[in-house]
Amino acid sequence: MSDYDLIVIGSGPAGRRAAIQAAKFGKSVLVVERGRRVGGVSVHTGTIPSKTLRETALNLSGWRERGFYGRSYRVKQDITADDLNARLRMTLTHEVEVLEHQFARNQVSTLKGEARFKDRKTITVHKESGETTDITADRFLICVGTIPFRPDYVPFDGKCVLDSDEILDLTAMPKSLAVIGAGVIGIEYATIFSALDVPVTLIEPRHKMLDFIDRELVADLTHQLRDRGVQLRFGSQAAEIKRSPTSERCEIILENGRVVRSHIVLFAAGRMGATNSLNLDACGLSVDHRGRLKVDPKTFQTEVPHIYAAGDVIGFPSLASTSMEQGRIAACHAFEEKAHKPPEFFPYGIYAVPEISTVGLTEEEVIEKGIPYECGVARFRETSRGHIMGLNNGMLKMLFSLKTRKLLGCHIVGEGATELIHIGQAVLNLGGGLDYFVKNAFNYPTLAEAYKVAALDAFNRMPQAVKAADEKPEPHRMVEDIEAGLKRA
Repeated sequence: MSDYDLIVIGSGPAGRRAAIQAAKFGKSVLVVERGRRVGGVSVHTGTIPSKTLRETALNLSGWRERGFYGRSYRVKQDITADDLNARLRMTLTHEVEVLEHQFARNQVSTLKGEARFKDRKTITVHKESGETTDITADRFLICVGTIPFRPDYVPFDGKCVLDSDEILDLTAMPKSLAVIGAGVIGIEYATIFSALDVPVTLIEPRHKMLDFIDRELVADLTHQLRDRGVQLRFGSQAAEIKRSPTSERCEIILENGRVVRSHIVLFAAGRMGATNSLNLDACGLSVDHRGRLKVDPKTFQTEVPHIYAAGDVIGFPSLASTSMEQGRIAACHAFEEKAHKPPEFFPYGIYAVPEISTVGLTEEEVIEKGIPYECGVARFRETSRGHIMGLNNGMLKMLFSLKTRKLLGCHIVGEGATELIHIGQAVLNLGGGLDYFVKNAFNYPTLAEAYKVAALDAFNRMPQAVKAADEKPEPHRMVEDIEAGLKRA
């Protein structure tokens, strides 16, 4: 007999959800975590720390009040690295304590150490003390997450040239910051430090950023970044990074010959699966060039039937929310239990300043698919809640099918975007559309009112033939729509 029914390697969102789900099935579960405490990358270096840093920066800088009191407004005049770290430490401690309690309450065992496969049914756990322990299991789930991509040409030193994990360990606020990589992580940190009034330069070899986001939202974000002084250096690769011989700054030489000088350089151009230490050859698995595992997208089963993988280590979409669902589905399939299918559409959240969140098809995808559509847009400054909050920026955009009037996609940039998106997500996954937003009443004054403004904007520009479908009196239409939506779901 094996020591455990399931061994989970890694305790991030996927590992946490899978371990607890398996324990609720009455299975014996062990979680092996090589970090100092449970939580994985999500809790210690990724999702929670970066979002906590963002919230702290916005609060201390008075960012949300500047619409009323001007750009020079501050809650605290001299913000230090200690100010940022104090809230971070409290938040992480709370997150870890909650997770430890969840494991204890569900009788999930944990072991600190680095796991390596010995064979297909056995792992060897290397502890900090130097001791090793062999443990067997009937099934395994690999959810070790990712580590920053660190190419050889970048002279990382942990002081002036940092990766996206090391940026959290700053001991002093940077006088200036250059961010290499305009992906999600790069955009988040660039905009957070810009909100703290640190001069920021964003470098990206491509000519555009955030390819999976609706282009109109990216254009709005780009305008806001330029408006507050962020320097964008797109279309040229960083060829060399070196310390300036005459100052304490770094020099980034671009392939086009331009030189960017900055006190701190953050290299945030991608991440790799943290699979190097797993000795995957021993269990018959291999990874791609970025250290990621290949799985069945429906079950998260690898090529070895009793070994599963979930979370960032399998690549796209690399979201904490989807990782949790992947872990749950993997645990259900592993023990032949019924699992709900994940929804067709799930939201993306980019915790930049401003926030960006999106669900469904972008306008570019709608055009590519040849779907006749109409678009509705609402600016946050058009809503009473936006006036109260002093918002000058922010927009909500929805796309509707002209044939069915159904919602095709919802895209938001601005304050509260990652919370507001769930209204659009619910309507989209329940098969709803324009009628819901036009006929429904939203709390007033709220930013959610922007949904109605955008829906009416789309409705008013639709052809008369499409509008006519709304003229037939149907007194119980709302109830019928809800019931039909539930049946489709």
